[in-house]
Amino acid sequence: MLELTEEQKQNEELARQINREARANPNSPYAGKWVGLLNGQVVVVADTLEEALTKLDEIEPDRFKGMVFDASADYDTPQEIWGLN
Repeated sequence: MLELTEEQKQNEELARQINREARANPNSPYAGKWVGLLNGQVVVVADTLEEALTKLDEIEPDRFKGMVFDASADYDTPQEIWGLN
């Protein structure tokens, strides 16, 4: 199992906080947005995943140092994935 870096741990904790806020408050500046984090700080807020990734890549090309997530997604509920055979 891979160990998370301190920066990744900071990003994960901040992502959880932002996700809770965005889901609880539809007036949150993060509600319905894609958020990019780097070193435990918000560096991107965008309307689309593509926009968020592009902006984060401009700031830090190494994708392992940052993260982008859907601030309003429900990450707590298990999701079923169906496929066609």
